[in-house]
Amino acid sequence: MDISRRAPKPPQRPLATTVHDSGTRRRQQPNKPATPKASDALPLPLYLTNAVFFTLFFSVAYYLLHRWRDKIRNSTPLHLVSLPEIAAIVSLMASFIYLLGFFGIDFVQSFISRASHDAWDLDNHHHNNFLIEDPRRRPPQQPQPHPEPLISTLSTEEDEEIVQSVLVGKIASHSLESQLGDCKRAASIRREALQRTTGRSVQGLPLEGFDYASILGQCCEMPIGYIQIPVGIAGPLLLDGFEYSVPMATTEGCLVASTNRGCKAIHVSGGATSTLLRDGMTRAPVVRFASAKRASELKFFVEDPVNFDALSVVFNRSSRFARLQSIHCSLAGKNLYMRFTCSTGDAMGMNMVSKGVQNVLDFLQTDFPDMDVIGISGNFCSDKKPAAVNWIEGRGKSVVCEAIIKEEVVKKVLKTNVAALVELNMLKNLAGSAVAGALGGFNAHASNIVSAIFIATGQDPAQNIESSHCITMIEALNDGKDLHISVTMPSIEVGTIGGGTQLASQSACLNLLGVKGASKESPGSNSRLLATIVAGAVLAGELSLMSAIAAGQLVKSHMKYNRSSRDVTKISS
Repeated sequence: MDISRRAPKPPQRPLATTVHDSGTRRRQQPNKPATPKASDALPLPLYLTNAVFFTLFFSVAYYLLHRWRDKIRNSTPLHLVSLPEIAAIVSLMASFIYLLGFFGIDFVQSFISRASHDAWDLDNHHHNNFLIEDPRRRPPQQPQPHPEPLISTLSTEEDEEIVQSVLVGKIASHSLESQLGDCKRAASIRREALQRTTGRSVQGLPLEGFDYASILGQCCEMPIGYIQIPVGIAGPLLLDGFEYSVPMATTEGCLVASTNRGCKAIHVSGGATSTLLRDGMTRAPVVRFASAKRASELKFFVEDPVNFDALSVVFNRSSRFARLQSIHCSLAGKNLYMRFTCSTGDAMGMNMVSKGVQNVLDFLQTDFPDMDVIGISGNFCSDKKPAAVNWIEGRGKSVVCEAIIKEEVVKKVLKTNVAALVELNMLKNLAGSAVAGALGGFNAHASNIVSAIFIATGQDPAQNIESSHCITMIEALNDGKDLHISVTMPSIEVGTIGGGTQLASQSACLNLLGVKGASKESPGSNSRLLATIVAGAVLAGELSLMSAIAAGQLVKSHMKYNRSSRDVTKISS
C-alpha cells in the first residue's frame, strides 16, 4: 500500500561564502557534508578504534566457536541461541563490517553513505508531501550535476559596473585593455564576464602572477589567465664540446627522464657533434595570370640570375637582417607559386620574410600589371603543415647531429646491445615508417622532444609539425662493438627574439641555454645554436627510447613513472 508522509526538515547547512576586497560577501553553494568513514565508528584515536574492533572480532569469534562445539557435543540444536550468543553474533557482524570499511572496500563506504540519506530526506526548501511507490514503477532518476561555484575576482563596485556593461554589449570584451589601461584588471573583468555568460567556473585557471602587459598586441588576445606547464631539465648534453642543461616543458611522464638517460650515454661516450646545413626561412605567394604562358614568363624572369640582384635589393629593404637567398617557382596551369628563401638573423622570421615578399610583389607589379596576387601565402612555403618541400629543400635551420656510443655504455647505461638497436632502427624507423607512408617521420619520437623545448623556450608550438621532420640512422662500428647514431632534421624553425621568447619564463629558459635575445657579435648565431641544441636533445631522446624498446622496458617504465595510483584529492586535502 502507498504511504504518504511529510519529510522531516533537515538541519540547516552552513553556506560557503567568498569574501572580496571590497568587504562584500557573495553567497555560494552549500558545503557538502563529509562522507562518513569506517574509522568514525568510535570517538577515539584511530589506533585505539582499530584495536577495539580487532579484539572484539577475534574474541567473539572464539567465543562462538566454543559455544557451537559444546552444542554439537551435547546434541543441542545450533539455532537455539541464548542472549549472550545473540550479542556475540551482532558484535561479530559489526566488527567485520568495520574492518571491511577500514581496509578500503568501496561498497561498504557507499552503503554507509547511502544509509545517511534515506528515502525520507529532502532539501530544506522542499516541504511538499510525496508518495513512496513501487520502485519497479518509478522512472530512473538522472544524476544531478553539481557545477563548480563561480568565484569572483572583482575588487571594486566600479569593476562590477564594467562587467555589466560587457554583458549587455556596451563595452566589447576585446577592447577592455585599451579602455581601462590596465591589462591585469581587463583580464579579471573579462574572466568574470565569461563565467557569468557561460554559467561555468574557471576556478583553477591562475590569474595572479602573470605580466599581462607583456603579451598585449603580440602574443595572446583576450586573456583570462594562463596555463601552468612543468619544466624539467635534461642533461648535461655534451654537444660540440659544450655542456647544455636542456629545459623541457611537458606533462608526459618519462619524457624528461628518458632524454636525460640519452644525454648521459652521449656524455660518457665523449659527446655529440652537430653541423648546420642550411639557414633560411621561406614564404611562397601565389599569383594568377590570364594564361599559363604569361605565368611562365614571370617564372623565367624571377629565376633568371640577371634579375636576382635587383629583386634582392627590393626584398632586403624590409629589414636589416633579411637577406634574400633564392627564389624557386612552381607552376600549376596559369597559377604561379614563388618560394622565397631568406636569412632572418636571430628571429624565426615569418613576419620578416612576409614583408620582403610583399615588397617584391609590389615591384613586379610594374612590369607585370596583369598579375593578380591571390595570397601572400600559397602553401608552397610550407608553414605548419607536413610537406615534402620542407623535407627535401629544408625550411628554417637544417641540422645533422651524430654521436658514437661505446659498447660498454650501450650495455650498462642503455641496457641493450648494438645489434638489437641496429635491427630495431631498420625495421621500425625506416621500414615501418615506409610501410606507414610517413612524410619526414623516420624516427621514434622526435616530435616529443621538439614540442617540449619549443614550449619551454617560447617558440611557435604549431611549427613543431615541420620542425620534427627527422630521419634517425643507427649503424654498428668497430666490428659491431660500438654504435653510430645520427639525426638529420631539415626544417627546425626557431628564434631567440620575438613572439613568446620575450616572456619572462621562456626568456629564462633561453638564458639557461645561453641563447637569450639577439647576438650582437654575430647576428643569427643564437638561433642557429638553439637549433643544434634541439637536434642534440632529439638525438638523446631517440637513443634512449630505441634502447628501451629494444630491451623490452618501454611498457614497464611507463607503468612505473607515467601512471599514478595516488588519490590526488586526498593528497591535496
